[in-house]
Amino acid sequence: MDARFSPQDEAFRSEIARWLEQNLRGEFEIVKGRGGPGDEHALFEERHAWERLMGRAGWIGVGWPKAVGGRGLPLSQQMIFHEEYARSGGPGRVGHIGEGLLGPTVIHFGSADQKARFLPKILSGDEVWCQGYSEPGAGSDLANVQTRAELQGDEWIVNGQKVWTSGAEWSDWCFVVCRTDPQAQPKHKGISYLLVRMDQPGVEVRPIVQMTGDSEFSEVFFNNAKAAKDDIVGKVNGGWAVAMGTLAFERGASTLGQQMLFQNELDHVIRIAKRNGSAADASIRQRIAHAWMGLRIQRYHALRTLSGADEGAELPPASMISKIFWASWHRDLGKLAMDVMGPEAEFANGAPYDLNGLQRMFLFTRSDTIYAGSNQIQRNIMSERVLGLPREPR
Repeated sequence: MDARFSPQDEAFRSEIARWLEQNLRGEFEIVKGRGGPGDEHALFEERHAWERLMGRAGWIGVGWPKAVGGRGLPLSQQMIFHEEYARSGGPGRVGHIGEGLLGPTVIHFGSADQKARFLPKILSGDEVWCQGYSEPGAGSDLANVQTRAELQGDEWIVNGQKVWTSGAEWSDWCFVVCRTDPQAQPKHKGISYLLVRMDQPGVEVRPIVQMTGDSEFSEVFFNNAKAAKDDIVGKVNGGWAVAMGTLAFERGASTLGQQMLFQNELDHVIRIAKRNGSAADASIRQRIAHAWMGLRIQRYHALRTLSGADEGAELPPASMISKIFWASWHRDLGKLAMDVMGPEAEFANGAPYDLNGLQRMFLFTRSDTIYAGSNQIQRNIMSERVLGLPREPR
């Protein structure tokens, strides 16, 4: 791994940093730093307008191939883009699921017609996507999904329930992992990957209120909802490989942007510690130093694993520690933030429940070690798939 950037990379860094500085002002000054974890409800329409501006300027799909409308940037410049976006205070992306998950999946597994239909509206920032994976009885055990789709003529009829669906109430489309062969054994062989329009009869979205007071995710109920026969990515009953491909794309270059957001949060905590005197406490200083070192470990680990994989290629086994490491680190940062704030952490900014950024961050980090595979599931995956230990008794 070479963690250094070339002169061309640094020129690109200057280009994107300059564009962000010039455009995150005026009408978009209000969205700076908003819409991140625990703050997803904030200023959605304004952030959607920002997404469209990014689309017009060609800043969506920077890592997508040029053949489908992307910039085709090398991995080093994708990293720089995400880092500078976070460093500048760019708002939470309303289109990140479409750009980071559905788009690469369609590029890799989709038909030419699907690429022509769906990719341009992601690149323009016009259409918003959500992910229909988890169900009440199928979270980490995704092969247990019970939502069904039956082909009737030229349409799929979808019935079932999804849960923890991030951004569902704002989304135009959902990619739904559903069961198309109830008799298939093993269970994952009867699953398909279906694209379902959200704005239609038979789709009901019920937001779930979180500890933050917001409802970033929702339950989604499908009651005879419809999808076109051709709106299936990959083969019928071959959706498991597509779904796993989507999860692999989730661990791409954007992880460097996530780490820059973490750096922004840590910097905020350090400023408060200096301001209120808690930095004089040796134990607080030690925890800050530990957080700083953990963030550097995340960065170098990401650079090492990403630099060894081409776009879309399977990441090396070492990448499997990433999720449990950053989730546990971020949870601990939330605790550190509250301890640094001291008694101030117990008071909202105003009625009825107006929280500041670090309070929202603390509450949101309670979920980091649960979603996208709990820490317990991550340990099982690492022990079985990387270390080759016996499977957990079922």
